[in-house]
Amino acid sequence: MERGKLRVYLGAAPGVGKTFAMLSEGHRAASRGTDVVVGLVETHGRKLTLDQVGDLEVVPPRAIDYRGRVFDEMDIDAILARRPQRALVDELAHTNVPGSRNEKRWQDVGELLDAGIDVITTVNIQHLESVTDVVERITGVKQQETVPDEVVRAAQQIELVDMSPEALRRRMAHGNIYPPERIDASLANYFRLGNLAALREIALLWVADRVEESLQTYLEDHGIAGNWETRERVVVALTGAPGGDVLIRRAARMARRAQGDLLGVHVRPSDGLAERSSDLLEQHRRLLVDVGGSYQELTADDVAEGLVQLARAERATQLVLGASRSSRWNDLVRGSVTSKVLRSARDLDLHVISTTESDEHAGGLRIRVPVTGISRRRQLASFVLAVVGLPLLTLALVSVRDDLGLTSVLLLYLLLVVGVAALGGFVPAFLAAIAGFLLANYFFTPPIHTFTIAERDNVIALVVFVVIGAVVGTLVSSMARRKAEAIRAQSHAETLAQLGATLLSDPDPLPGLMRGLRTAFACVSVAVLRDAGDGWMVESCAGTPAPEDPDDADVTIPLDGQHVLALTGVDDADVELLRSFTGQLALVVERRRLRAEAAAAEGLQEANELRNALLAAVSHDLRTPLAGIKAAATTLLQRDIDVGADARAELLEAIDEEADRLTALVGNLLDMSRLQTGAVKLVLREVGLDEIVPASLHGLPLASGENVVVDVSESLPPLRADPALLERAVANLVANALHASPPGVPVRVVGGSVLDQVELRVVDRGRGIPLHQREQVFLPFQRLGDQPKGSGVGLGLAVAKGFVDVMGGELTVEDTPGGGTTMVVRFPAYVGDQHFDDQ
Repeated sequence: MERGKLRVYLGAAPGVGKTFAMLSEGHRAASRGTDVVVGLVETHGRKLTLDQVGDLEVVPPRAIDYRGRVFDEMDIDAILARRPQRALVDELAHTNVPGSRNEKRWQDVGELLDAGIDVITTVNIQHLESVTDVVERITGVKQQETVPDEVVRAAQQIELVDMSPEALRRRMAHGNIYPPERIDASLANYFRLGNLAALREIALLWVADRVEESLQTYLEDHGIAGNWETRERVVVALTGAPGGDVLIRRAARMARRAQGDLLGVHVRPSDGLAERSSDLLEQHRRLLVDVGGSYQELTADDVAEGLVQLARAERATQLVLGASRSSRWNDLVRGSVTSKVLRSARDLDLHVISTTESDEHAGGLRIRVPVTGISRRRQLASFVLAVVGLPLLTLALVSVRDDLGLTSVLLLYLLLVVGVAALGGFVPAFLAAIAGFLLANYFFTPPIHTFTIAERDNVIALVVFVVIGAVVGTLVSSMARRKAEAIRAQSHAETLAQLGATLLSDPDPLPGLMRGLRTAFACVSVAVLRDAGDGWMVESCAGTPAPEDPDDADVTIPLDGQHVLALTGVDDADVELLRSFTGQLALVVERRRLRAEAAAAEGLQEANELRNALLAAVSHDLRTPLAGIKAAATTLLQRDIDVGADARAELLEAIDEEADRLTALVGNLLDMSRLQTGAVKLVLREVGLDEIVPASLHGLPLASGENVVVDVSESLPPLRADPALLERAVANLVANALHASPPGVPVRVVGGSVLDQVELRVVDRGRGIPLHQREQVFLPFQRLGDQPKGSGVGLGLAVAKGFVDVMGGELTVEDTPGGGTTMVVRFPAYVGDQHFDDQ
């Protein structure tokens, strides 16, 4: 009997609509004439899901009695007896009640498939065995019901049911997922935006891997050897040579930009030779893992062929190699790996990266001023040519001496001298010309085998030969010098261009310029020194030991009246180029001074604004409660007015309320002043939210306190904070929420814990705070969003934010589903002498 086909609706999170999608597919199949039954559906009390069942045939569940309660489970026997073409079975990861036919529902589904019945089922991503540990770390909830990944991967079709976190939270707030009494707690814990976004990404990655497996199978079944670029994969070749860290970081950036995978490969020769730098290779392997890549090793007779074969096996799209460090002769004899890969991997994008620079200089100036003149390597080659070529040429000419005249001999010697001059310039050419002169005189000028010259024409010919050789050598040296000067000029321009780019891109370019100058000119150290009157101060430096006084430096270049550039270990030939930097460096130093003055002026301006705002608060908001107190007290002191007992009580109550209001205003002003001046002293100890929240509510007016609903469990983990400051912060948040909420609508204060953090959420149903104003709401003397005018000086949230921050907590703003604002206070959970910090 042919096994049935399995189709899975995979939910990114609870409530995204996977059951609804399964039932919709059932209706579509039934409309096409397929015999469909509902084996089991979990409606969770949702009316929309129940209505979606509609006229589909439902196989009655089997009732099982367990510990005095009756549970409904899927009736496998009834479905097998009914033998439909297709069965709809919800919640694949469900654990059956003891006494059922199988322990797990996915085992029930396996029986249906074995019987030839097609099954459509549902499961959430958090129930897959391979991701349960990740989900637990993210959400703080351990999944008790799981299903093996291979059960879901074996499905012929997997369809992801997805929904944005914001839309899912709106569904939750509207009561379409859980009953009203569970909404706030769910939104504050499992259904947080971050949790939902993480679950969504896990689901997308899991499905992407499944699609990749299907594509791989398709390519193999159809004999497709080429690479289909459905996903970017970057392979980087590692050798354990210096500079490999630069190569890895560059490849990681490529993979990250392309949203692709990174794979590092080390190819070991099958003969076991050329193995080196094992310590560096291990460092590179760790770095590769740190940047999100994976590591592989393979053995191959040919390194290039092994790289290409592995890249094709992994369906790579890009291959990254480091520039070859071997000599040209070695590449000529053994062949270049880069050239071999380029010829073999025509379907790959090949990147050859230079790794000559150390990563510590990244971002600085990398131009090294070239050495002028002809290189030593060329000069050595020219001497070798002269020493080997002249004797060989002489032997060849001696054998045909009777057939050649002196003119022809000198022309052949001159050709060799010109070759020597082209390689090495004047000195090797002149020496070769002298040697050629002597050889031609001794072996070919009559009388032979003597240095005597019998004919005047031969003397002229030999002298002209030497002069031509010297002239050619001089011209070659001159051209080499001019070329070096041109390269030096280009180097000047490129270095100055990089200097200008640094000035534009970096708000404080001086440290970067110091590192760049030290790298570009190969200095031991470089520093900018400032004359402080009684000594010199180091503004910025690079390299050690840095000069702390102009006398400590090898070269000093004045920048302005107060600053000098001091360098040690610099080449004298580079000093002239360094002087071209002094104007730019002087501008950088001046810019730094102006920025410091601007920062000081900004601080004075902020202090002035705070003073003005404080004066405004004192002149208006503090005057109001004082006026109320004064009016009530004056009335009570009037002897000619008969104040009744009731009126007297009202006036005294007014004095008490206005005094409390005045005390709160003055307290916030003092607290803000302490925060601004950094005079807050902390007394940290272990506290619980269950003791902080009630204490913070005692300071609220009685009527206000009755409009606060508290849901803070005693079982919450403790946190480390200053109890007095935390009480003030919570009191301010609750007072702000009470002002924002409509009359008669209570404020909710909900406590919870997520992973290693303790949260307190103050929820109001006010007008809410627009996203672009959420940073401003924590500034002093602001009345934004749902804070009505006339309710204070605008310091409550600023003080709360300051206190929470100074204690190491976090205060953020979120939307209340259905309208309003939720202030969230987060602290690391405290355990003994240690607390869990975010990793």
